[in-house]
Amino acid sequence: MTISSSLNAGVAGLTANATRLATISDNIANSATYGYKRMEADFHSMVISSTGGTYSAGGVRTTTQRLIDERGALVATSNPTDLAVRGNGLLPVARDSEINTGNGQSQMLLATTGSFRTDSSGYLRSEAGLVLLGWPALPDGSIPTYPRDTSDGLKPVQVNVNQFSGEPTTKIDLGVNLPATSTESGASGAASELSVEYYDNMGTSENISISFTPTVPATGVSNEWTMLISDSATPGVVIGEYTLTFDDSRTAGGTLASVATVSGGVFDPVSGDLEVIVDGGPMTINIGATGTSDGLTQLSDSFAPVAISKDGTPVGNMTSVEVDQNGLVHAYFDTGISRTIYQIPLVSVPNPNGMVAFDQQTYLPSPESGSYFLWDASDGPTGDIVAFAREESTTDVAGELTAMIETQRAYTSNAKVIQTVDEMLQETANIKR
Repeated sequence: MTISSSLNAGVAGLTANATRLATISDNIANSATYGYKRMEADFHSMVISSTGGTYSAGGVRTTTQRLIDERGALVATSNPTDLAVRGNGLLPVARDSEINTGNGQSQMLLATTGSFRTDSSGYLRSEAGLVLLGWPALPDGSIPTYPRDTSDGLKPVQVNVNQFSGEPTTKIDLGVNLPATSTESGASGAASELSVEYYDNMGTSENISISFTPTVPATGVSNEWTMLISDSATPGVVIGEYTLTFDDSRTAGGTLASVATVSGGVFDPVSGDLEVIVDGGPMTINIGATGTSDGLTQLSDSFAPVAISKDGTPVGNMTSVEVDQNGLVHAYFDTGISRTIYQIPLVSVPNPNGMVAFDQQTYLPSPESGSYFLWDASDGPTGDIVAFAREESTTDVAGELTAMIETQRAYTSNAKVIQTVDEMLQETANIKR
């Protein structure tokens, strides 16, 4: 009967408002939780067909939804591996319990922020037990091509804080002045020696020895030198011999005029490069292009190494790890070098709010959310990754308190409906007496 439907509608109203109050209490409780996405309760009326002049109350139903696509404000931190996503996309993570057991591929979960630090095994792990996932880089720092529609290529980001690393020397630039007086007739013909340190493939210090022997003519000036190059890793072996001729014209005096190769790699007059083979492989030595004064010169009466530079570094210790906005994980060493060791992708789904929510602000793609795709950060529909930052909760406490007042009033009103129906039914019972 109609009065009974009023009672049922009142009960449904109590249940609906209790559900809304539960979402409000959850939101307020997590107002300081990093990465929390607020819950929302929607009310839907239920209509029961009526006949004639009577009406039966259908009541109300609720549906709840976690608004994962909402973004909270970013707050700065002091930890370089505190990460937050600015814009679309989520970070791939996994539970450390699954990784520690080592039973095959761990399940990929998604998060919008996390505070990661190295644990005893070197994994970047949050206090909640979530391990950051990424694509491992090759030894040269490049990222191989991985499948983007599956998590199979993702590995736990593991950092060896006691790692050593060095870079071999592959190029040396020589800026040396040779004395013009040494190629005049009557000069002593003594060779000038130069030693340049380099680092081999194993990080060991070696030396390139270069001797410049002038050609002393019977009369006049030769402007010619013989350059011999040897490697301390292979004593007594000449790895390059070149005949250098310098210009003595008014406009280009003192610059290289020509270089004749006796042994070793051929000299390139445009770039000024020549290549020799040291014990660890090929090495480029730049002595300056012909007609320029940026390499070897022959001026005045003094032998002077004025500018010698080289690449490569000695072996150094890792000092820190940082993640850039494109998701590349860089390891920094005390020798000043850095290496790319991982890339963190950002995961995108068509309907973020359709994902399944778990503890620790993590989510799992579902059929309702659609198929996921792994993007490079800042590519496609994704935003970028911000280091030294956390994402705050999306809860608006003022708005939740306002909604709580509304819910309280609605709950009280529904309770009043039930009380009124009870009184009316009591009156009906009294009539029958």
